[in-house]
Amino acid sequence: MKVDWQTFWPRIVEATGQTLTMVIATLIFSTIIGTIIGLTLFATRKGGILENRWVAIILNLGINIIRPIPFVILLVALMPLTRTVVGTTIGTAAAIFPITIAASFVVARVVENNLISIDPGVIEAAEAMGASPLQIIRTVLIPEALGPLVLGLTFVTVSLIDFSAVAGTVGGGGLGHIAMTHGYQRFDTSVIVVTVVILIILVQLAQWLGNTLSSKILRR
Repeated sequence: MKVDWQTFWPRIVEATGQTLTMVIATLIFSTIIGTIIGLTLFATRKGGILENRWVAIILNLGINIIRPIPFVILLVALMPLTRTVVGTTIGTAAAIFPITIAASFVVARVVENNLISIDPGVIEAAEAMGASPLQIIRTVLIPEALGPLVLGLTFVTVSLIDFSAVAGTVGGGGLGHIAMTHGYQRFDTSVIVVTVVILIILVQLAQWLGNTLSSKILRR
């Protein structure tokens, strides 16, 4: 049965809002969590300002375990934990939890890779001036890595749009849910095409905003 687009557009608008909610919320949460993990991993690595072999090993192991798992498998595997934390496995709020976990480890690796690219001489100079590890993190590491980090978070944002669509196919709401229930299951290609076009537009907007913000930061 083909959809009546005159009455169906409000559903599309609502689903787009749900997708944006998932992406923005998970971007905020995963950026905070992932940045903390990435900074800790960089600081505790060999030769780091807070060198701690076991902390670095545990964090690396966690990232290397979570990152390679396909998101749809991780989503299903985390359902018992999602139900415990959120109270349900269906809906936008339930989708935010597993997406945040998956994205946090991606952000952590992005943060670490950007910090590694910082000239060690800058850190050594700060240490020579008597700066504490916390001061080095706040006044040297974060400012130096901020521009490239924004580009990295732009890449993560695009992945979050993809994650939100996948979550929607298993009851997470958003455009993925619309595409699955009203497009794929009802054999209505027009619904799938519309949702794909909207997702492409969201990706292009995210990329443009990320590139613009990064360029402004790097020109400072």
